[in-house]
Amino acid sequence: MFKLDFSRAAILAAALVASPQLFAQVSVEQVARLGKDLTPIGAQTSANADGSIPAWTGGLAVQSNAIDPAIGYKDPFAADKPLFTITAANAEKYRDKLTAGELAMLKRYPDTWKMSIYPTRRSASYPSNVYGEIKANATNAKLVDEGNGVSNVKHAQPFPIPQSGMEVMWNHLMRYRGTTVKRVFASATPQRNGDFVVAKAIETMLFNQDVSDSSKSNGNILFYFLQLTLAPARVAGESLLLHESVNQVVTPRQGWLYSAGQRRVRRTPSIAYDTPADSGLTTVDSADMFSGALDRYSWKLIGKSEIYVPYNNYRFAAKTNKYSDIIRPGHINPELPRYELHRVWHVRAELKPGQRHIYKQRDFYLDEDSYQILTADHFDNHDVLWRHAESYTINYYDQPLVWTVGDASYDLIAGRYSIGNLSNEEVAYEFGVPVESDDFTPAKLRQASVR
Repeated sequence: MFKLDFSRAAILAAALVASPQLFAQVSVEQVARLGKDLTPIGAQTSANADGSIPAWTGGLAVQSNAIDPAIGYKDPFAADKPLFTITAANAEKYRDKLTAGELAMLKRYPDTWKMSIYPTRRSASYPSNVYGEIKANATNAKLVDEGNGVSNVKHAQPFPIPQSGMEVMWNHLMRYRGTTVKRVFASATPQRNGDFVVAKAIETMLFNQDVSDSSKSNGNILFYFLQLTLAPARVAGESLLLHESVNQVVTPRQGWLYSAGQRRVRRTPSIAYDTPADSGLTTVDSADMFSGALDRYSWKLIGKSEIYVPYNNYRFAAKTNKYSDIIRPGHINPELPRYELHRVWHVRAELKPGQRHIYKQRDFYLDEDSYQILTADHFDNHDVLWRHAESYTINYYDQPLVWTVGDASYDLIAGRYSIGNLSNEEVAYEFGVPVESDDFTPAKLRQASVR
């Protein structure tokens, strides 16, 4: 999902930690709203006041013939035309529906950046059994160990009726992404002139389906992760194994690295929080839009807002796009991403007194229909907006589930960006691959690299 400099290997991290304030499970009466005025995942079922955000009617149905080898997932909304385009010239007109980072991007790149706004399609959907697990989580899930872990959670969003910013963030960190997945992805950190080198890796993940009590070591795995670097050539063959903990206070993330040059396996150093990643353009805890421990911040639930966010980015993901079609100087090709008006949860992270991080404040905007973070703004310790991130997602409707097809992080000061999780030139994701926890051991790490 993200990369450090390849000399240190790519690290993916999505640990689950929470702030100290705890809340009780919601009432039976509240849970009964799921599937009625609230969707099975807890979003508002009804349309907004003027109908520009429609009612949720189930999202995309499962399609067995979802993937066209030539283009990838077929775009179910290919016939849609942009309603309008937001540019630096008219941005003030739409200020109330843009984040600080979105406005800053338009100001930073007035001649080359724009946002094409399309009709809103509430396409998010999940398997029926996942909806059942989410409903059970609403009654059973709770925070433990001062919020550093959770208990009684089936692997899906634990708090469909969240009571705090912390619970909203847990929903992102524990959102359903299948049981197992194998994928090849590409990333790049373009120079200011647009020159770039593609890095590629293949990774396999096994998600824990039952987090019984993350205050105990035997119930504290979120997922297992194995990554093999394919390119660039100088680091091809390096591999990384992670045992990602739910509660990293009880059990810090465990990692092992196989060096192809040294032909040996060694433990990885502790990498977390604001450790630089992506050639110094992002931080480790910016992977997957946010990952890792939440303990250095106070988390405030600002509420729900109607914001223009990246959504239904099937055209962006099309395999007819080469990476050279996507990656441009300063930012991605603005002709490719699709933006829609959606209700999002707005969560603000404020650095606690005495804690250290390069970001003093962070604002996250999460899709109400999936709890995927769609955009984030990061402020430095002088309260200056420093970086803006966007996640371009689709519904992988052969599953179905919502996940990324590309994540971009823009350094507004340096005028550079990183782009990751691209698979336009790669084979399709494989969900449900036959792997078990025994396949994610240090002994298996070298075997995977040699193969």
